[in-house]
Amino acid sequence: MNDAISLGEVIVMGHIASGVKPALWLSLLHGFLFLIADSGTESPQDHSTMDVSSRHFRAEFLQEWQGSPDAPYFDPSTPRNITGLVGHPVRLLCRVKNLQNRTVSWVRHRDIHLLTVGRYTYTSDQRFEAQHKPRSEEWALRIRSPQRRDSGQYECQISTTPPIGHAVFLNIVEPETIISSGPELFIQAGSTINLTCTVRHTPEPPSSITWTHGEQVINFDSARGGISLVTEKGLKSTSRLLVQRATGSDAGVYTCGPNNAPSAATRVHVLSGEHPAAMQQGCAKSTLDKTASILCCLLTIYVLRKPSFNDLQFGT
Repeated sequence: MNDAISLGEVIVMGHIASGVKPALWLSLLHGFLFLIADSGTESPQDHSTMDVSSRHFRAEFLQEWQGSPDAPYFDPSTPRNITGLVGHPVRLLCRVKNLQNRTVSWVRHRDIHLLTVGRYTYTSDQRFEAQHKPRSEEWALRIRSPQRRDSGQYECQISTTPPIGHAVFLNIVEPETIISSGPELFIQAGSTINLTCTVRHTPEPPSSITWTHGEQVINFDSARGGISLVTEKGLKSTSRLLVQRATGSDAGVYTCGPNNAPSAATRVHVLSGEHPAAMQQGCAKSTLDKTASILCCLLTIYVLRKPSFNDLQFGT
């Protein structure tokens, strides 16, 4: 028992020197005293009792450590999903409470690559940069000129044992332009051509959206008349082109061209009165031809594979 007390004194002296919480050291002291006091017993029952007590001690130790009000933790209000634009700087952020003397690191999950530790960058890719202001709880990872390949999961880690992390998913997108009708639009002569162009993922709304028909910019004040445009700008900008009383001359390729995103095009087919019937007859004739071909193939296979009398008699 004297040896146990001496060991306890050493533990308490270590506690005083290191400034660790008294409750944690008392738990450690209790565990060591129990193990040393029972070290002379040999019976299986005593071993069983010591195992249970050891497990209980470990559970108390972990519960004390993890539930400590001084333990570091992440601010849960920090965003976990970030969307950035190709070529425009993006910033991933984590906010840490009670960091004390621990360090914060950023890791890329795709290749388990350590990017930053504290205020220092640990990657040869100069697009990545650690950002932190003294006495601030914010630790940021800045990516200059991000590309689509930079999309994926990143993790902000605190150097506890074991480390704890805050995952952030980054999605890098490019500006895009879509015409809702798809690559082609078929309409009846005399009806209205209705084309809607949507522009997304731009750093700011397009200052202009130009529509062309073939190689010519559409003139809304032309003598033809009946052409109008409705544009709405925002995070997702839309431009709707309406061409009333369509004729054959209105057929062709229409292109929507925003000033800060790629263009999109669609081909419009204006059908006269006889065209739908001709298309329907052509489809029916094609369907009949395919049906006849399938039946012919099936009949040929049946004739070739039909067993003869000799096959049935001898089981071949």
